[in-house]
Amino acid sequence: MFLVRPAGAPARETGPDVDLSKAVWLDLINPTSDEIARAEKILGTHIPRRDELEEIESSSRHHEDNGVLYLSTPLVRREEDTAISLPIGFVLTDRRLVTVRYADYYGFDMVGRRQAERDATKGEPSANELLVEIIEEIINRLADILEGLGRTLDAISKQVFRANRRRNPARTGEMLRETLRRLGHAGDLASMTRDSLLGLDRILIYIGDRTEKDPQALRTRIKVAGRDIASLNDFDAQTVNKVQFLLDATLGFISIEQNDGMKVLTVVSAIGILPTLIAGIYGMNFHDIPELAWKYGYPYSLAMMALSVVLPLFWFWRRGWFGAR
Repeated sequence: MFLVRPAGAPARETGPDVDLSKAVWLDLINPTSDEIARAEKILGTHIPRRDELEEIESSSRHHEDNGVLYLSTPLVRREEDTAISLPIGFVLTDRRLVTVRYADYYGFDMVGRRQAERDATKGEPSANELLVEIIEEIINRLADILEGLGRTLDAISKQVFRANRRRNPARTGEMLRETLRRLGHAGDLASMTRDSLLGLDRILIYIGDRTEKDPQALRTRIKVAGRDIASLNDFDAQTVNKVQFLLDATLGFISIEQNDGMKVLTVVSAIGILPTLIAGIYGMNFHDIPELAWKYGYPYSLAMMALSVVLPLFWFWRRGWFGAR
C-alpha cells in the first residue's frame, strides 16, 4: 500500500488523481515492487527494500547518499500471545519523509490521524518534524509495552512465591511449566524492545546534526526523546534482570518438586524393604524354623512387619520429609 498523508485531509492511496507536489509524508505499508518503483520515480531517489532494512550493521542502518538520509531500525510489535520484530525504514529528504514498514504500528496510525486533523491553512509540517513526531509516538508505545511487561512479571512473581502454592500439588507442575513459557515470552519481548530502543536512539543521534537550522523547540524535543529512551533502556535492563531472577526461582522450585518426588520414592522403598525381608525369612520352607510351631508366630511376624513400617516412617517424619513436626 502506497499512501500519501497530507495535512488536514485523510490518507489516500496514490494514483493519477492524487496531487503529490505538496505532500510531505509518503507512507509505504507492505509495499510491492511496483509501489516501490513508483515511489522512486516520484522522489527521484532509491527506496530501500526489505532485505536492506533488515541489515544489522550500523553503516547500513544509518547513512546519507546525495543529501538523502536513510534510517532503519527493528521495531517490536506485541500481539496477543507473542511478539514479533519487523524492520521499519525512513527516507528523509529536505522536503519529504518516506516511511517503509511491513506491519501496522500504533505510533504511525496516531501521527497519521493527527496529520489528517491538522489545520491545513497553517501549512504542512517539515519532514524533520514528522519524523520526530513518529519517533515520539513509537517511544510512547514502547513505554506502554514495558509497563504491561512489568505488570505481567509482577503477576508471575506473586504466582511463583505465593504462600499457598502447594495446596494443590497436582497442578504445581503444570503451573511451573506455564510460568517458564510466560517468562520465555517476557524475555523475548524485553530483548526485542531493547533492540527497538537502541535503534531509535541511534536514529535520534544521527538526525540531531541535521536539525541545526530547525527551530529550537524541535531540537529540544529530540533531546527529550533521547532522555526518554535512556530511561526506558534502564527500565528494560531492570526487567531483563527480573525475568532472569524469576526464571532462576522457577527452576529452583521445579528442582524442589523433583526432590520431593524422590523423597516419596525413597520413603516408599525404605518402608517396603524390612517387611519384605521379614516375610521372606518366615516364608522360607525349612522344617527347623523355631517359630514354625509357635502359637503366636503368625501375629508376631505381622507385628514385626508393622513395626518395620512404623519406625522408618517415624524417622522420616522426625527429619521433616513429610507432614509437620
